[in-house]
Amino acid sequence: MTTSAKMTGMMIKNMSFKVGQTLTIVGVPKPDATNFAVNIGPNEKDITMHINPRFNAHGDENAVVCNSYQDGIWCEEHREGGFPFSLGEEFKVLIEFTPTEFVVSLSDGSLIHFPNRMGAEKYSFISFDGEVRITSFEIK
Repeated sequence: MTTSAKMTGMMIKNMSFKVGQTLTIVGVPKPDATNFAVNIGPNEKDITMHINPRFNAHGDENAVVCNSYQDGIWCEEHREGGFPFSLGEEFKVLIEFTPTEFVVSLSDGSLIHFPNRMGAEKYSFISFDGEVRITSFEIK
């Protein structure tokens, strides 16, 4: 297994996340977490959907920041939705993959609409980074 500086958590490779499917993630941020991230993309180098709940990181407090990472460059940050995350408490996030966007449902009922910037109909790489323990994930 290869890792780079930014990929330090759990990685899922050669899995198929396709248009029309929903990814459900359940996890618990560590009691002293500053932030964590869920990354979805075609491979380890590019990220089409980066979801980064920040408790206190990168100048943000209690914000969910979404972005894409292509050709070694972060794209434009996208901020939307609430912040239903608590340190040490379980969360559930649903990511619905439509032909044009990812619709992220947070546990407080708020939604994040993030464009499918790479335009693919299927992604095969998912990773989890930062101070979080993922207890389950399911695609259906």
